[in-house]
Amino acid sequence: MFGNGFTLLEVLVALAIVATALGASLRAIGSLTQNSEALRTATLATWAAENRLVQIRLNGVAPALGERSFSCPQADLQLICTEQVSATPNVHFRHVKLTVHEAGRPQRALADLAHVVRNGS
Repeated sequence: MFGNGFTLLEVLVALAIVATALGASLRAIGSLTQNSEALRTATLATWAAENRLVQIRLNGVAPALGERSFSCPQADLQLICTEQVSATPNVHFRHVKLTVHEAGRPQRALADLAHVVRNGS
């Protein structure tokens, strides 16, 4: 008698399927956004550490032995670089390790770089 339309039950099932698909899509987009932001932060932190290593090389003198922290902001991120300088078996070289973290979150390292530099002194 009514053979040309959809029943209410069929429409509700179709809406449930579409809602589930949209929910999964939104979750995937949210995950991609978070991953993109994490990659951007890690890239900027790596650049901050690389900038310090370049600065050391351009100065021509290895930094003093020991550990020190300093601000090394990149773009809109407030970053803190921790530099650990230690001796090597060869007195002409020093080992420099840089760890970068966000200001206020020292427990989470965003980048770690290590390099051996010539001891110009």
